Amino acid sequence: MKIAEVMTRNVELTDPDATLEEAARTMAEEDVGFLPVGENDRVVGMITDRDIAVRAVAMGRDPRTTRVREAMTERVLYCFEDEDIEKAAESMSREHVRRLPIVNRRKRLVGVVSLGDIAVKHNASEAGKALSIMCHAAA
Repeated sequence: MKIAEVMTRNVELTDPDATLEEAARTMAEEDVGFLPVGENDRVVGMITDRDIAVRAVAMGRDPRTTRVREAMTERVLYCFEDEDIEKAAESMSREHVRRLPIVNRRKRLVGVVSLGDIAVKHNASEAGKALSIMCHAAA
């Protein structure tokens, strides 16, 4: 099964110059904990609710004035939409991430896949295996 069959489409991008408050509001409205950060039709980073809390608010940064680019993760891990789900699960496990942006072969964002997507839409044991490896590595 291919990633495109289980990924979430119509993903909300946030601008690197948006404030953390704006990003957090989008996360709340969309009920997500992660947003890809896009600039000039390219994914340039990721921002999570944890990034906002730990990299900014806990350090005394004002979410009303701090920009997404100041707290985002710049290293972008991704999979192609035509790759097998197992490959994405292996990548997620190896890199200790729970979500991956999905791009087409022109490297344009087309969706996001989470361990939950894999578990619900494909194979719970594949997602469980990835999560188990992640948990054991963290211990």
